[in-house]
Amino acid sequence: METATPAMTPTRPRLAAGVVTAALLLSACGSDEPEERGNRPPTPIVVNAAILDDTLAISPKRFGAGPIRLVVTNQTGNTKELRLETAGQDSGLRQRTGPINPSDTASLQADLPEGEYTVTAGEGSRATSETLAVGPERPNSDNDLLQP
Repeated sequence: METATPAMTPTRPRLAAGVVTAALLLSACGSDEPEERGNRPPTPIVVNAAILDDTLAISPKRFGAGPIRLVVTNQTGNTKELRLETAGQDSGLRQRTGPINPSDTASLQADLPEGEYTVTAGEGSRATSETLAVGPERPNSDNDLLQP
């Protein structure tokens, strides 16, 4: 049976130090060229809506094109549904929430290009609607911190 001699034991620490040094040197290697990044979409905005007994209140009604999250609250005594559609066209954007119970909320997400959109709450003759004016695209979020 062989026993370790004092001359053999320093080899392991030297080997470990060499591996760590090599890893640090390799991690420091990089390119001098700046990293090319694509344009991120604009930061999403929240558009609030409230379904009232005889009206639909939306804020803001004007904003730039890009992703939105439409959050709606039903302040009536009846179950309602909210629809978001491209104004004046047979085809285009058409989204809707499910039934929204009284005193409840719902939301939908959309990426709106420039144009006009109709937001409608309710059905038939009791329906109320508002128009959203979407302008040119908002600035992208490339330089915004803490964005996904």
